[in-house]
Amino acid sequence: MSPAFDLAAFGLLLAAAVAGVVVVFAATLVVARLAGRHSVVDVAWGLGFVVVAVIAYVTSGVLGVGDTVVRTVVLALVAIWGLRLAIYIGWRNHGKGEDPRYAEMLGDDHPPGAVTAYVLRKVYLPQAGVMLVVSLPVLAAMVRASTVLPVVIVGALLWLVGFTFESVGDAQLASFKADPDNKGKVMDSGLWRYTRHPNYFGDACVWWGVFVVAAGHPLALVTVVGPLLMTYLLTSVTGKELTEKSMSQRPGYDEYVRRTSGFLPLPPGSRPARAT
Repeated sequence: MSPAFDLAAFGLLLAAAVAGVVVVFAATLVVARLAGRHSVVDVAWGLGFVVVAVIAYVTSGVLGVGDTVVRTVVLALVAIWGLRLAIYIGWRNHGKGEDPRYAEMLGDDHPPGAVTAYVLRKVYLPQAGVMLVVSLPVLAAMVRASTVLPVVIVGALLWLVGFTFESVGDAQLASFKADPDNKGKVMDSGLWRYTRHPNYFGDACVWWGVFVVAAGHPLALVTVVGPLLMTYLLTSVTGKELTEKSMSQRPGYDEYVRRTSGFLPLPPGSRPARAT
C-alpha cells in the first residue's frame, strides 16, 4: 500500500520542478534580450506555474503516486489561473516599451556587459525562487494518496472566489483605462469600490485555495509557506506597496485610500483605521 503522503516522490517532483523553472526563466531571458525589454518576464510568471503543475502531474503519474481527483483538480486550477494571467498581461503589454520598474532598475548605472548578470540576480533568480516556494502546495497535492472531498471542495471554492476577484478586477480596470475620459483618474467602481486591490486579493485567495486542496495530510501543512509568501509579497513588497507608491500623486487618490479597504473587500467607508 502506498503511503498517504509519499515524501520520496515529493522530493523527486521538487527536483523536476526546479529543472522546469530553470528552463522557463532561461528561455525568458533569451526572449527578453531579443525583444529588448525584460517586462516579458511578467508573462512568464503565470506560464511558469503552469509548467510546474504539468511537470508535477506527469511525473506523479509516471511514479504512480497521488490521488487522480486531487491531481487533476490542482492541475486544472493552476492551469486556468496561469494561462489567464499570462494572456492578460501579454495583451496589456502588447506594443508597449519596457516596464518602468525594470527601466529604472536597468538605468545607465550599469556597464552594458553587466546588465544581463544584474537583471538575472535582481529579477529572474528571485522570481524563480518565489515560484518554487509558492508551488510547494501543488507538488504536495500531487503525492497525496487519498481524497478528503470536503477539503477539496472548500479549497476549490476559495480558489473560485480569488479567480473571480482577480479576473473581474482586471477586466474592470482594463475597461476603465480604455476610456480616454478616465486618463489620470482613479478607478473606484466595481470591485475597486470595495478594495483598492481586487486583483491582488484574488491572487492571494487563489493560492490559499490551492493550499487547502493539498492540505488533506499533516505533512502537506508544511507547504503553507507558499501562500504565506505570496500574500506577504502581494501586500507588502511587489504588489500593493509598489502600486500605491506609483498612484500616490494621482488626484483624488488620498480620498480613495481614506474610504476604501487596502486589501480585504469591505463596504466603502469602513476601512480599518491604521495604528499609530
